[in-house]
Amino acid sequence: MTPVGRLPLAIRRALAITAKAAVSAALLVVLLSHTDLRGLAAHVLSAAPLWLAAALGVYLIHLALNAWRWRLLLHAQGTSFAGRQLFASYLVATFFNNFLPSNIGGDVVRVTDTAGRLGSKTLAATIVLIDRGIGLLGLVLVAAVGASVASGGRPGVLPLWPSWLWIGLLLAVAVSAPAVLAPAGVGRLLQPLRVVHPEWVDERIARVTSTLGRLRERPSALAACFAGAVTVQAILVLYYAAVAAALDIPIPLVHLAVLVPLSFVVQMLPVSMNGFGVREATFSFYFGRLGLAIESAMALSLVATGLIMLLSLLGAVVYVGRGRKA
Repeated sequence: MTPVGRLPLAIRRALAITAKAAVSAALLVVLLSHTDLRGLAAHVLSAAPLWLAAALGVYLIHLALNAWRWRLLLHAQGTSFAGRQLFASYLVATFFNNFLPSNIGGDVVRVTDTAGRLGSKTLAATIVLIDRGIGLLGLVLVAAVGASVASGGRPGVLPLWPSWLWIGLLLAVAVSAPAVLAPAGVGRLLQPLRVVHPEWVDERIARVTSTLGRLRERPSALAACFAGAVTVQAILVLYYAAVAAALDIPIPLVHLAVLVPLSFVVQMLPVSMNGFGVREATFSFYFGRLGLAIESAMALSLVATGLIMLLSLLGAVVYVGRGRKA
């Protein structure tokens, strides 16, 4: 038999996508087999249109604030971008993230859309990675605060201890802060990569360290970006709260502040197709801890995801419009 590592890249990608699809399908089949499908359908069909419309509006604000955060980091590099341009790019990226079998397709769009003006794909990619990292810090902070409030001094109510989240946040800050405070150290850590192609790697290292150096000189931009990340995650929780209200699901807001970030962290694991299955399993497990029915968990997860996918079709419209102009 031919080792997997020696197979052509296209075949390996196809195998990976097939495996992810199989995991998602298997998890959904298992969950639905334990679900009252009539109850699930009743939840979905009884959704209040006004609350669903409000949820879509909240998610649109979520996307706009994400684009604003990205713009802050780009401007810190001394290059100006129009807010409308970045918002359109973010819409396209959201579409790719939701309809491609990988959540990095959107990042490729963002890098491509900004690399030209920045003069470097490495610089554009570094900004996107930093944006992702700051967003993750905001996500963990919202989850930690939510868990601390939701536990009410009784950690056993939650599937994880609030202290775990606070420790994870502190560790993440301890690891990421030196990258901004001492960019040269990052360059030294990347030196072993020079064995691949010294000149090429040296150029990339120089761009990464200079990017981090500019951010060190603009602490206000980093602070505003982090505050924006926390706000973005809080708005995402409000989005799920609006969907829960539409479905008449009685889950407290503080628990959504834990569940929503937790589900997004789980979805980062590259084991499923765009988070399907693992996201619903996370919701079902958490709802079970609260004594809520699995039908409610499945309805909230599937309807919220469906609305996001529906809204992301705006990105397809923007993408098609670009093609026509070209």
